[in-house]
Amino acid sequence: MKLHVNGVDREVEADGDMPLLWALRDVLNLTGTKFGCGAAQCGACTVHLDGAPVRACVTPISSIGARKVTTIEAIGTPDSLHVVQQAWREADVVQCGYCQSGQIMTAVALLEKVPDPSDQQIDAAMAGNICRCGTYVRVRDAIHLASRLKRGAK
Repeated sequence: MKLHVNGVDREVEADGDMPLLWALRDVLNLTGTKFGCGAAQCGACTVHLDGAPVRACVTPISSIGARKVTTIEAIGTPDSLHVVQQAWREADVVQCGYCQSGQIMTAVALLEKVPDPSDQQIDAAMAGNICRCGTYVRVRDAIHLASRLKRGAK
């Protein structure tokens, strides 16, 4: 199978029913996307398909076709953080960190669609992302901050 991941065409030797999560982690060694529940309920495995957040744990690679897969590895770098990653740091969101790649991927997709989301829009978009540490208030604050930073507002 051929997958377009993080801007690069990659060959994946696997059955078409393999979940995208395992193709990313085990075949392509992109381990930023996490396994949480395996049932698309927790959001830890969130990646983008053509910019839309999807749960990689239940997305078979045969269903992807020519769509573009983006993982947390392509969102920013330590030297050049994405505005959402910068806001995550400034709002001190992370505790254990396990859910954060999925949270960030969902927040990035939200801000692409809704540049200045309300609390209700944030809560609706982030509802499928479970954080066992309970950092939901800080996540919302970070998304508001990322929105302001992205728009150049203070």
